[in-house]
Amino acid sequence: MLEIRNLHACINGKEILKGVNLTVRDGEIHAVMGTNGAGKSTLSNIIVGNPVYEVTEGSVLFNGVDILELKPEERANMGIFMSFQQPVEIPGVSMTNFMRAAVNARYKAMGRDLLSAGDFLKLMREKRKIVELDTKLTSRSVNEGFSGGEKKRNEIFQMAMLEPVFCILDETDSGLDVDALRIVAEGFNKLRRPETSAIVITHYQRLLDYLKPDVVSVLIDGRIVKSGDAGLAEIIERRGFDWIKEEAGL
Repeated sequence: MLEIRNLHACINGKEILKGVNLTVRDGEIHAVMGTNGAGKSTLSNIIVGNPVYEVTEGSVLFNGVDILELKPEERANMGIFMSFQQPVEIPGVSMTNFMRAAVNARYKAMGRDLLSAGDFLKLMREKRKIVELDTKLTSRSVNEGFSGGEKKRNEIFQMAMLEPVFCILDETDSGLDVDALRIVAEGFNKLRRPETSAIVITHYQRLLDYLKPDVVSVLIDGRIVKSGDAGLAEIIERRGFDWIKEEAGL
């Protein structure tokens, strides 16, 4: 589904990614772990098309299409979704209007009939239950006054509404207590389909205990330096990253 080849990228003239190669197959959950500043969030932002980052070399193929020249909304309409590490508040924009516009844009791109107001509200009620999102929150402006955990639940709720085929969870576990983490992870698991793939960016094992990745890759100093199965995350939990740096000669 996703194939990243020799990806180099920088921000404000500083090189962050230094030749990333990464493949995510259909139906696969691929965890990306690494130290602070390794380039994990840079990688996710480049996939979704954040213009702050400049790609200087390489390609990002999504179902065979190089998406680097596509606008963020075009990538989203192809089924790419990202749950942000720090979701932003959008005062004055109601959750209902925001989500209806997003869902209908996705439906239009898929060639599906647009949802009427009644059908949209019915869908919203169904999806809200998946992540136990309080009905009061959907009547507010986007993320305004939400706690950290509520913002993360809202991200998974948005994913449920948009039905993407490729998801990026960028440190979704950051700042979550045990109960909120469980609800968010279980919500994601309920939304998975056989064709759904994901990159899960995290520092810790606890989220992966719920999501059970097929592949774990370690990103250090802008490169993937080691990959393995879910057991690699368990070793990192015990031993940290220093042994991987030594092994890679960093």
